[in-house]
Amino acid sequence: MQIKDYASLAEFRRLPRGGFGKGPFAILIAEDRVELASTLSHLMQLGFRHVFIAAPTGLDISPETEGHAPNTVSIIRAQTRRSDAAASLVNALIPLVPNEWIHYCYNAEYFFYPFCEDRTVGEMAAFIAEERRDCALTYVIDLYAQDLNIAPNAVNLDHAMLDSAGYFADARRDETGRAKDRQHDFFGGLRWRFEEHVPKERRRIDRIGFFRAKEGLQMFEDHRLSDEEMNTFACQWHHSITATICSFRVAKALRSNAGSRYDIGDFRWHRSKRFQWSSQQLMDLGLMEPGQWF
Repeated sequence: MQIKDYASLAEFRRLPRGGFGKGPFAILIAEDRVELASTLSHLMQLGFRHVFIAAPTGLDISPETEGHAPNTVSIIRAQTRRSDAAASLVNALIPLVPNEWIHYCYNAEYFFYPFCEDRTVGEMAAFIAEERRDCALTYVIDLYAQDLNIAPNAVNLDHAMLDSAGYFADARRDETGRAKDRQHDFFGGLRWRFEEHVPKERRRIDRIGFFRAKEGLQMFEDHRLSDEEMNTFACQWHHSITATICSFRVAKALRSNAGSRYDIGDFRWHRSKRFQWSSQQLMDLGLMEPGQWF
């Protein structure tokens, strides 16, 4: 059997509700082929039951899907470089997988949660559900190559760096200017250090990167969800588990865009650290927390 390849997002939307069975599910948005195979492999190792790879028609991704069963990987042909690509894909999947958990990411992005080396993503979903929450806030932590002369596109898994400091939050406010309950806009990483090259509306590093689908739920282009409680960083009675998406995406973009490529000779600064590909390192740096999960 061949891995299912849906010719368009419209075709994918017409699929029957509940036809994919039990999750958790992941959407991998392929903007190009950079580290697409490693991102897919990482998602499968975490325990996602099915990964939907969204890719433009002209992007051949068959080598990346080799070795995966057709009941674990599907391809959706879609425009992935549009600003609303993630929202369109997530909103297409939500009604098809009622009450199931969803994660979405781009290629060269890697989902980490507390103790992910020993616990599956399904176990984390069960814990969050026991906490009477339907989501986990994720922070997008920028990764970048240690040496841009060796990795001119800023992507190098063997010598990846991250910022160990420089993260901060502002209260998120409603249309009247009042601070929203348990909601913040988070900033930091390359989007903060090189903000002159990043549009203001794209500087936030927070996403609701893991959540449970429910009827009527929608994701907006700015990565918020239509249910305000699902945009909160914690429940009302104690700290909740948070996660990270460790991402080369911003570094890759800054090195590929003509307006920034020649202005940036090195992404390192005095608070750069070697990324150990470890959930413990991310917790030690305060970039995510287990909440009550021990």
